[in-house]
Order: sequence, then structure tokens, then C-alpha cells
Amino acid sequence: MRESVVTLVFPEKQDDFDAICASVDGHADWQVLSPGRAAQALMTTPDGLPDLKADIFVQDAEQHGRKKLLLADMDSTIVTTETLDEIAAGLGKKDEVAAITAASMRGELDFTGSIDARVAMIAGLHRDVLHQTARTTQLSPGAQTLVKTMAHHGAKTVLVSGGFTFFTEPIASICGFHAHHGNTLEWDGDQLTGKVLRPVLDKPAKATLLQQYCAELGIDPLHAATIGDGANDRDMVTAAGLGVGYRPKPKLAACTPHHIWHNDLTALLFAQGFHHEEFIDVI
Repeated sequence: MRESVVTLVFPEKQDDFDAICASVDGHADWQVLSPGRAAQALMTTPDGLPDLKADIFVQDAEQHGRKKLLLADMDSTIVTTETLDEIAAGLGKKDEVAAITAASMRGELDFTGSIDARVAMIAGLHRDVLHQTARTTQLSPGAQTLVKTMAHHGAKTVLVSGGFTFFTEPIASICGFHAHHGNTLEWDGDQLTGKVLRPVLDKPAKATLLQQYCAELGIDPLHAATIGDGANDRDMVTAAGLGVGYRPKPKLAACTPHHIWHNDLTALLFAQGFHHEEFIDVI
């Protein structure tokens, strides 16, 4: 039987944490990663796990460990919103655009077709509206700590988005990503033309970037971590050694066993075996 590393991560400290760990496997040697909140143990792959309000990661023991590369999606992952939807609010079209975004992220629409349609709807929008959207965009809890901690411990960190470089550039800078990739909007002076320049960064392109960065670093994708929320993240999530869905849409949730439902993004650090005292905390 293969051995697995099981990691439990709770959003808050649990007074009965030892008993909870014992309910998963009372014979395992649990290593505490954060007192009362997170722990990991090596065990024979469990047949079933208790129903806990926690994020539980079960990884092959040979693949578990700190990753050398992080690729992260931006919208609804590193940031809390879908930036294109927020841009559309400047023309009173947020609901109309957001409906297409949601269908695309569920995998119901072709990504390139959907982004072309949505950007066409905001043709003529002034650059100032995008600057305002950038200023009000909020990072997801734990985003900076995740990126800065992995970078501090030697990983390459890359933001890869089906959104736009207008936003990936400042978000990457704030979080501490080493590099960023996104789609490029076409401008006529200070107004959007309603077109997206080619090539479009879509689902296959995200997986291609994963392969390119692995080749650059001389590593196997097993040594990479990826995280996203939508259907267009599936290829890069399934190709990585640790591919995680962050509050994922159903099609992404179905293709990876690793999900973050209860915690912030720092759960991805615990899943790699980081101790809380190793986190680079952001004040």
C-alpha cells in the first residue's frame, strides 16, 4: 500500500485539536504545523476521512513537500473579484458582463469567444475607469503571505491570468510575484477599442506557461504548485504536483482532490509542510 501525507488545516484554532487528529488516524505521528489549526501525518492512504469543517489534503508521500514553482490565477483567486466585471460597472454593464464571466468560469462557454464578447461590450471606456478599478481591487486573504513565503524559501512565483496585464502588473508587484502574464487590451488613445490583442491567454496557454517555467527551472511539474478557481485553470491545475482549487467552480473541483474551501490562501503553504513560524507575515 502506498503511503500518503495527510494535512489538516482549520480556519480557526480548535480546542480539541489532538482528538480531531486522532479521529483521522489515532496511530499516526502527527506533526503540528500551527498549534490547534494545522498538522500533517504520514499514513497508509486512508479509506475515508471524517466530515470536518477543515481543508484536508491527501498527497502521495513521494510527491509531498515544498514546491519550487508557484503559478497562481488572479481573478477570484489572488484577488477577490473578477476585474472585467468591475470594469464593466463603469458603463452600467456589470450584471450583463458578469453573467458571461460566470458561464465561462463554469466551462460552459469558449474562453476566447467569451472574453472577446465581454471586452466588446466595454468599448469606449476611458483609461481612468480602469485605474479606479485597479485602486479598489482587493487582495484575497493570505495572498501576499503565500507568495512572499514561497519566494523567500526559494520558489519562483508567477501570476497567470485570463484577465489583463493592466491589472496583473500592479497585483504582481504588490504580492511579490517574480513574473506575471495576462491578456492585453487594445487602446485608441485613452479609450478601449473593445478588442483583445492576440494571442489570448486561455486554458491551454496557462498549462504551456507551467511547462515553460518548469523547463526554465529544470524541474518536473511534480515540483510545481498551481492554484485557481475556474474552468480555464483546469489544465495547469491537473498538470502540477500540487494543483489546488480555491473555492473552485464545479468543473475545476471535479478534476483535483485538493481544494481550499474553509481557509485563506495560506492553506497552500500548510499543504506543502510549512510551519506557521516560517510564514512571511504581511502587516
